[in-house]
Amino acid sequence: MRNILLLLLALLTFSSCNRKKDNKVEETRTSGTLKLLVDETVGPIVQDEIDIFKLDYPQATFITTVKPEEKLLPTFLNDSVRVIILPRMLTKQEEKYYNQRQIKINTSRFAVDGIALITNAGNIDSTINVKEIIDILQGKDSDKKLVFDNAYSSTFKYFKQLANISQFPQKGVYSKNSSNEVINLIAEDKSFIGILGVNWLSEKNPVMLKNKDKIKTLGVKNIKGSLGDDQYYKPTRLNLTNGIYPLLRNINIIDCEGRGGLGTGFATWLRSQRGQLIVLKSELAPHKLMPRELNITKK
Repeated sequence: MRNILLLLLALLTFSSCNRKKDNKVEETRTSGTLKLLVDETVGPIVQDEIDIFKLDYPQATFITTVKPEEKLLPTFLNDSVRVIILPRMLTKQEEKYYNQRQIKINTSRFAVDGIALITNAGNIDSTINVKEIIDILQGKDSDKKLVFDNAYSSTFKYFKQLANISQFPQKGVYSKNSSNEVINLIAEDKSFIGILGVNWLSEKNPVMLKNKDKIKTLGVKNIKGSLGDDQYYKPTRLNLTNGIYPLLRNINIIDCEGRGGLGTGFATWLRSQRGQLIVLKSELAPHKLMPRELNITKK
């Protein structure tokens, strides 16, 4: 009897193991598990894309890490996670980490983002020019104060390069811990200009929806001799598409998996008509404009 029980137990264990193997999801371009690093400034649009992709392909699982750029890069460059979404391309120095290991880097732009400048709705000023922004960043006298989403964010880095500085001045420039903290501050304090990614200003963001009547977006004029220097432009979808809003960024998915897996499939889908429609609904500019189909009937 004891031998029979042991045999039955062994058979049950074997059957259970086989079931676990059978339930394992195959790794393809539309199924499996993808570890994905996401720059916090473009987090909302990426989450929207993931949600719809998973509706189309329910066997796809995403393990996402959403952090400021400088917090993400060490994980990406030490090969812990090989797919990242950034509002820029990799630098030549960053590419070396993968080139030295002979791993192919696939970079795909799927949207055009803008960096928005916001202020309290009660302020008289509704415009600013890029020269004024650069002057503040270089520590020149100004009655304006800038507040960023995070001291480690890609927007911080963008404006360092814009002003050609290695660090920000001790006065006039501040940072919070997130884009939503910037929104809350601007809604209550008239003395700051907030700087954050355009997709955080969507009414799908509960914090922005709550404060929308307390905040306005500034029009921005570019420096003389640059596109967008003729008037003040807001970061609308049309101005992002036309490239005339001065503070533009490309959103890229960078895949270094070295194989045709879920990362490749997701990157392809982001540039498909379905993925690009989500970009349009987010008020960002798509990688390419989708053709409109018109049904014309004769009367």
